[in-house]
Amino acid sequence: MIDFKTLESVILNNDKFLITTHVNPDADAIGSEIAFQLILKKLGKETYIINHSETPYNLKFLDKDDVIKKFDKNIHSKIFNEVDVLMALDFNHSDRMVRMSDDFRNSSKLKICVDHHQDEEDFVDHQFIDTNYSATAHIIYDFIRKTGIVKLDYDLAYPIYAAIMTDTGSFRFERTSSELHKIAAELLELGIIPGEVFDKIYDQSYLSKVKLLGAALESLQLFGDKNEIGYMTLTRQDFRKCNGIESDTENFVNFSLSVQNVKIGLLFIELSEGFKVSFRSKGNIPMNKLAAEFNGGGHINAAGARFHKEKMSDMIPIIVKKAEKYLEKYNG
Repeated sequence: MIDFKTLESVILNNDKFLITTHVNPDADAIGSEIAFQLILKKLGKETYIINHSETPYNLKFLDKDDVIKKFDKNIHSKIFNEVDVLMALDFNHSDRMVRMSDDFRNSSKLKICVDHHQDEEDFVDHQFIDTNYSATAHIIYDFIRKTGIVKLDYDLAYPIYAAIMTDTGSFRFERTSSELHKIAAELLELGIIPGEVFDKIYDQSYLSKVKLLGAALESLQLFGDKNEIGYMTLTRQDFRKCNGIESDTENFVNFSLSVQNVKIGLLFIELSEGFKVSFRSKGNIPMNKLAAEFNGGGHINAAGARFHKEKMSDMIPIIVKKAEKYLEKYNG
């Protein structure tokens, strides 16, 4: 259970905050940052939001005031020692800040983490982590409601709804509860239009993203005696051919789970340096444990890992075979 009183005390007793999130941020990451920035703004606090990655184009609408900045070491490093508090949202491993990690860890300022993922690293002074929440923005909603630190209004409801909606797979993943639907209903009563949020995130894709999805689907292969593992690959050549970018691939892996009988879905993405893997599963097959074997992490049904030196083509059969062992151990 999260100690919201301590979190409230940290906020009320400090004046300057730097907020950041993980590399290649999703809607929960961006939505949580914007929501917390709005809370701090309502309280008259000074805030900075600085991320390693550019905000994905389909999420820029959440940052209507253009407050999120992409990290530039020459400009932003000094800020890590000028603020009172460093806030890590929607991640709990310092290496997920990539080039920002050293500045964050080396700062002498108070550090806090607000997150809902498992397998946390102890790199902050205060951890506000609970894996029972559906999204980091779900924690922020609860924080507002249980402390009354600010009034929940339309401006706050918008990024919170977008974050919860996406991290629950449009309210279909495991942590979607009756309580969560009640929260969604409350946010709708504040003026949120579900179709509008969904359209902006998922139905306004660049042509390059659609072509890249086509390349991923074309690569789909099934593995195992019962075809219960589906995996896709995207190479640098695919990205060049489609003029795509890494953030375009958000949620691509879920298409592998839409195939009949598939229980584990994998997406291998070749990067300019190394590659990454997205892990997805149905039921109780723990993708976070599978990812952890490769220094990754996440949730039971959704996790990821990055590889910096290994060759993707060499690792694919190793990871797929390891996934098969998890299927044998945990399926049924």
